[in-house]
Amino acid sequence: MKIAFFEVFNEIYNVESEMLERFLPGDEIACFEEKLGMENVSSVGDVEAVSVFTVSLVNKEIIDSLPNLKFINVSATGFDNVDTEYCKTKGIKVSNVPAYGSNTVAEFTFALLLNISRRISQANNQLRQDDDFNAKSLHGFDLKGKTLGVIGTGKIGRNVIKIANGFEMNVIAYDNFVDKKFEAEMQFSYKSLEDVISQSDIITVHVPYSKKNHYLLNKEKISKMKKGVYIINTARGGLIDTDALIWGLKEGIIAGAGLDVLEGERQLKEEVKILSGSLNNTLEEYRTLLEDHVLIDMPNVVVTPHIAFYSKEAVDNIIKTTIDNIKGFASGNPINLV
Repeated sequence: MKIAFFEVFNEIYNVESEMLERFLPGDEIACFEEKLGMENVSSVGDVEAVSVFTVSLVNKEIIDSLPNLKFINVSATGFDNVDTEYCKTKGIKVSNVPAYGSNTVAEFTFALLLNISRRISQANNQLRQDDDFNAKSLHGFDLKGKTLGVIGTGKIGRNVIKIANGFEMNVIAYDNFVDKKFEAEMQFSYKSLEDVISQSDIITVHVPYSKKNHYLLNKEKISKMKKGVYIINTARGGLIDTDALIWGLKEGIIAGAGLDVLEGERQLKEEVKILSGSLNNTLEEYRTLLEDHVLIDMPNVVVTPHIAFYSKEAVDNIIKTTIDNIKGFASGNPINLV
C-alpha cells in the first residue's frame, strides 16, 4: 500500500521515515514535513492512504485530487480538519487517535491554570527584563475552595476532575452523558451548561469540536459568567468565539484566560503566506488572525502553541496508534473509525 505521512517532523513524530518503514514493512512510504495541501497533493496523487495531524485541511478538493485514496488517518483526537461526510460518499475510511494522552492534556490544563493563578510567566518576565523583585503586581490566588466548571467529562475531563480534587476544589461539570457512578466516586456535581457557566470561578473546556458546538462559549454565554471568571481551553479554538472572548476580557467579566488553542490557528501558522496574498482567505479569516494577535498580547492571557498533547509518552502513544490504525485498515480490520 502506498502511504503518505504529512506534518511528520515538525508536528508529531520527530522520527525518520526509516522507523515508519520498519513498522510498516512492504508498504511504500513517503514522509513530508509540510502539511497536505493543493500545492503538494499532486506529488502523492496515487497514494491509497494518508496520515495527517491537525493543520492539514483534507477537504473535497484534496480528496478529489487523490483518486486512489481509501484511508485517512488523523494522528489526533480531533478530526474536524477532515471532511468526513464527503469521505463517506467516496467510501473512504477515516480513523483517529481517540486516546493518547488524557492525563497529559489534563496536566497541561493545570499548568495553564497555575501559571495564571500565580502569575508565573509575568513574574519570570519581570525578572528577566527588569531584574525586578517587587512582588506587588504578582498577587495571585489559591485554587483551594474555588469552583471549577468542567465542560466535557470524557477521558481528559475526568482526569481534570481527579486533579482538581487533589487541590480541594469544588467541581461542577456539564456533559451530554451523565455518569452518576463517576459523579459519586469523585464527589462532584453534574449541572446544566447554564449553571456551570454562571456558577464557576474557573471554566475549562474539554469537548470535541463539531459544527453543533461551534462557539459553544459565545457573547451571550460569557455575559452570564461570574465576574472575574478565568477560562482555560486546551480543546479546540472554535469552541470559543474569539471576538466574544476579547469583549469579555476587556469588560472585566473574564479576569484571565489560558489558551493552548486558538480559533483560526491554521491561518496563524501560515501568517506570512496570508499577508503576502499567496493564499485565498476571507475577510473573516483576516479578522480572526488579527484577534489572535490581540489575545496573545493581552497581559492577562497565557497562550501556548497547541502543545498540551506534546509529551514524550503521549507522542509515543500517537505513533503506536497511528501505525495500528494503518495496519488495521490494510488487514481489512479497521480500528478507531470516526
